[in-house]
Amino acid sequence: MRYILNRDIALRSWQRVPFSYYRKGLRDAARLTKDEFYFLILCDGKHDLPENELSKELINRGLIHPTTSESLTDWQKAHYYNNRYFPAVNWMITGRCNFNCLHCFNATDNARLQSEFTLDEAEKLISEAEKCGINGFTITGGEPMIHPHFIEIIKSIYAHEMYVYELNTNGYFLTQEVLNELKEIGCHPLMKISFDGIGHHDWLRNRIGAEKEALAAIKLCVENGFDVKAQTNVHRLNLDSIFPTALLLDSLGVREMRIIRTTEAPRWLENAGDSCLSIEEYFDSMLAFCSKYIKTDCSMDIDIWQFLHVFKKEKQYHPRAIEYSAGEYRDTFPVCKGNRGMVAIAANGNLFPCHQMSGYYEKRNDILGNVKTDGLQKLLSESKYLSEVCTTVKTLKEQNPECASCEWFPYCCGGCRAIALALTGDKLGVDPSKCLFFRKGYPERLKQIFKGYKCTVQTF
Repeated sequence: MRYILNRDIALRSWQRVPFSYYRKGLRDAARLTKDEFYFLILCDGKHDLPENELSKELINRGLIHPTTSESLTDWQKAHYYNNRYFPAVNWMITGRCNFNCLHCFNATDNARLQSEFTLDEAEKLISEAEKCGINGFTITGGEPMIHPHFIEIIKSIYAHEMYVYELNTNGYFLTQEVLNELKEIGCHPLMKISFDGIGHHDWLRNRIGAEKEALAAIKLCVENGFDVKAQTNVHRLNLDSIFPTALLLDSLGVREMRIIRTTEAPRWLENAGDSCLSIEEYFDSMLAFCSKYIKTDCSMDIDIWQFLHVFKKEKQYHPRAIEYSAGEYRDTFPVCKGNRGMVAIAANGNLFPCHQMSGYYEKRNDILGNVKTDGLQKLLSESKYLSEVCTTVKTLKEQNPECASCEWFPYCCGGCRAIALALTGDKLGVDPSKCLFFRKGYPERLKQIFKGYKCTVQTF
């Protein structure tokens, strides 16, 4: 019997992750056993293979099917990469923006950002990303659509058989013509559109008319079949608008609302005055918001940064402070599993653990590597950047006695490194928000509010 990989399956191998595959439309690679991987290599339509339990299992998992005449594409064939596994890139193609937002975390001060990838630099990075086994891109800025070669960059990503799964935008440049171009390319990313509350968006975005433009962009995307995730910064001035904003976004067909505590980024500290919520104010106000929201007939999911994810239709919730259920903890976990899976590249080429930390790193001239000068493959093989994002929770415990002695550490693994850096100045310092979450009894308080909902993690 001859078998061939299904059209959406591609075999991949990296340092320390030698046996895996990508499935089109999914960002992350899935692991295989050694026997599965080598059997799948022979599923090329040319080799006679036994009909056995393994072949039946691989058929049932949607990886292969019998064939008489098909051939593999180059994308499907096994590729071996001489670097560490990273499935995704969060790429700031430009630092320029038509807005001048008061809270921009990419900035070290109130000066406008001007860095940008040229088309040649962008083409080089895309080619390198393919050679490193990258699969998906989040495209961001600045405002990414202000880039003069935005569509050409998107086309190039797809020409190299990678894809864009998220687009971060203020929505100003989203027109029917642009959406038609994206659909023609085959690009259907999650549209992450900023919207900071009814009556408050213009102020934070520092632009008159921004609210009207953002709502128009959201409506247009939904009408064209694009999933939308609205990103809403919350602070003391717009707190009362969050619930009516959620009702509005749900009525527009938004899939998910992400509520983000506008935090202590360098630029925000210059502009916020007393409008920044304390961590406890943030948690308490979000509890009050959720207790009202779950009583509505809305279907939109709510992702509250570093606090809670509410899956409304499924009637489930996930406390964001709890990374792992009881018994899952291992000392080898990275200090941030999100950073470990996605390379954050700034418009000047610098790499960061995540863009939320970029302003702090730039301000301290703490440069981990630059793709324009060093090359991506080198940085994903051996570099200061790689060492930093591969730092384990064991190292964090060794350098942070307070976390090491905490009974909740196996659940939060030290919390968010960006918050720790912002509030303590220490990359491996205590994340005060997670300490507060556990010490003030928020797990139990969430349980009381979400009666009838299933918690996706278990701590007891």
